Amino acid sequence: MAARDRQRLLRLLPYLGRDRRRLLLTLVLLIPVAGAAAVQPLLVGQAISALRHEPVLPWLQGMAVSAQLRTLVLLLLVAVLVRLGLQGVQSFNVQAVGQRLTARIRDDLFAHALDLSLRFHDRTPVGKLLTRLTSDVDALAEVFGSGAVGILADLVTLLVIAGTMIAIEPRLGLLLLATQVPVTLTMLWLQRRYRKANYRVREELGQLNADLQENLQGLEVVQMFRREAWNADRFARTTGAYRQAVTGTIFYDSAISALIEWVSLAAIAAVLALGGWMVTTGAMGLGTLTTFILFSQRLFDPLRQLAERFTQIQGGLTAVERIGELLEEQVEISELPAGERSAAAVASGGQRSSAGEVIFENVSFAYRDDEPILTDLSFRIEPGEHVALVGPTGSGKTTVIRLLCRLYEPQQGRILLDGIDIRQLPIPTLRQRLGVVLQDTFLFSGNVADNLRLDAPISDPDLQRLCAELGLDPLLQRLPAGLKTELRERGGNLSSGERQLLAVARVAIRDPSVLVMDEATAFLDPSTEATLQRDLDRLLRQRTAIVIAHRLATVEAADRILVLRRGRLIEQGSHTALRAAGGLYAQLADLQERGLARL
Repeated sequence: MAARDRQRLLRLLPYLGRDRRRLLLTLVLLIPVAGAAAVQPLLVGQAISALRHEPVLPWLQGMAVSAQLRTLVLLLLVAVLVRLGLQGVQSFNVQAVGQRLTARIRDDLFAHALDLSLRFHDRTPVGKLLTRLTSDVDALAEVFGSGAVGILADLVTLLVIAGTMIAIEPRLGLLLLATQVPVTLTMLWLQRRYRKANYRVREELGQLNADLQENLQGLEVVQMFRREAWNADRFARTTGAYRQAVTGTIFYDSAISALIEWVSLAAIAAVLALGGWMVTTGAMGLGTLTTFILFSQRLFDPLRQLAERFTQIQGGLTAVERIGELLEEQVEISELPAGERSAAAVASGGQRSSAGEVIFENVSFAYRDDEPILTDLSFRIEPGEHVALVGPTGSGKTTVIRLLCRLYEPQQGRILLDGIDIRQLPIPTLRQRLGVVLQDTFLFSGNVADNLRLDAPISDPDLQRLCAELGLDPLLQRLPAGLKTELRERGGNLSSGERQLLAVARVAIRDPSVLVMDEATAFLDPSTEATLQRDLDRLLRQRTAIVIAHRLATVEAADRILVLRRGRLIEQGSHTALRAAGGLYAQLADLQERGLARL
C-alpha cells in the first residue's frame, strides 16, 4: 500500500473512534472464533483415530470407544454452536460500525462540499460529486467494516490453523503452508493492476451519473429540440465505456479465484500422496491424515474469502483515494480566526445591520488565468445610494455580485463593506447584511414557509404578517394550503413569476443593509409587477441598492449608473449625464429604445 494511501486511511480512522467498544469486542472475539474453527477438524480426526484404535489425545485415553465418540461429538457440537454464535455477534457489530462510518463520512463530505467555493463546483459535474458521496462512501464502509475485520479474522484463523498443524505433524504442516506462498505473491501482483482498473471504473461511473443528471435536468430542452435520439446515443457511449471498464476488472477477479481453487486441489493431492505413504508405513495414523485433509480445506478458506473480498477491498481502496482527493480540496472561501480580525471587524461582526457603504478597490478577477473578467475595477457606493450596473453581455456585472457576496475571491484588490474588508467579516454576518435576488430563482422542495424562512428564525404569525405587508396575500390565497403548500423540486408547481415573487419576499423579510437585484421583476407579468413595485420601493428606502439592469425604466430610476465593458469601469453618472456624453451607455439606450438591444 502506498504511503499516500496509508495517510488517507489514518485520516479516516478517527471516524471509528466513537465505536471503540464495538470494535474492541469484535477483535477480542477473533481468537475464540478462530479456535472453534481450528478445533473441529481435530475432533473429527480424533473420532476416526478412536474407531481405528489409533493413539488419541491424552485426556481421551482410558475411556471406552463409545465414551470417546460421545465426548468428541458433544465437543464438536459445542464448537460449531460457539463459532456460529460468536460469528453472529461479530457480523452484527461489523455491519453496525460500517453503517455508522458511512453516515459520519457522508455528513462530513457533504458539509465540505458545501464549503468549497463555486470555482470547484464550476469544474466538477454534479453527477461525479454524487458518486463520491454515495457509492464511494458505501465501498469505503465495506472495507472498514466487513472487509478489514474479515481480513483480520482470516489472518487469525490462518495463524491458529497453521500453529495447530505444525504442532500435530510438522512435515505436512510445512508442506501445506508452502502452498500459500505462490497464491499470496500472485494476489499482491494482481492487486496493483486491479487498483488501476477499478479507479477507471469509478471515474466512468461518475461520468455516467453526470450524463444522467444533466439529461434529466434538461429534459424540457431535450424534448423541445428533439434530441432524444442523439442524447440516447451519447449516453449509450458513456454506458459502453463504463461496461468496458468493468470488464477490465473481471479478469483479475476471476483469475485469483481460479488460482486459489487450483492450488487448494494441488495441496489436497499432495497431502493425500505424502500422508497416504506415511499411513501405509505406520508413521502416521488415518485419523491424523483425516485431520490434515480437513485442515487443508480450512487453510484455503481464508484465501477464498479474501478472493471474494478482492473486488470489495480494491474498490474500497479506490474509494479511499477518491474520497481523500475530495477532502483534500482546499476551502477557498474561509473565515479568518477571531484573533486575526481587526478590532473594527470584531465589533461590526456582532451587529445585524450596517450603513451599507460598498467599495471596490482595484479589484481584478478571472475564472481562468487566460480569461480576465474584471481588471483593476474601482468604485464607491454611498450608504443608501441606488446604483445600476450596465454593460454588454460578458462585461462582468454578475461577477461583481458574486465577489461582493464572497462566492469567489478576487485575485487582486479588496472589497469593503462600511470600511471593513469583507474577508475580515464572518461569512454569516456578511451574507445576512446582503439581500440578493437573482434572475434565476431557486426554490427547495418543502413548503412555502420553509422557503421563505430558510435560516431566519421567524414564527408562523410573524411570517404571515410579513407576507401580508409584502403583498403576498393574493399569491398565498391561490395556493391550496397557503404557506403550508408543498413545493415540488425547484418550485415546479409555481409559475416563473410566482417563484420570483417568493424570492423577493424571502430577501425582504431578512431586512438586509444592501440589496442586490439581478432584474428582480424580469419574469413578473405587468399586474404582479405593479403590485410588487410598491413593496420594492419600500424595501429600497434607506438601503443601498445594486441593480443589474436590463430595462431603461429601471436604469433611469437609479441615483447613479456604472457602465462596464470587458471588466473595466468606462463611464458613470446619472441617466441624463450619460445620455448627453454620447458614450457606450447612450448607444445601448438608443438601441433599446428602438427595441434592438438590452442594457
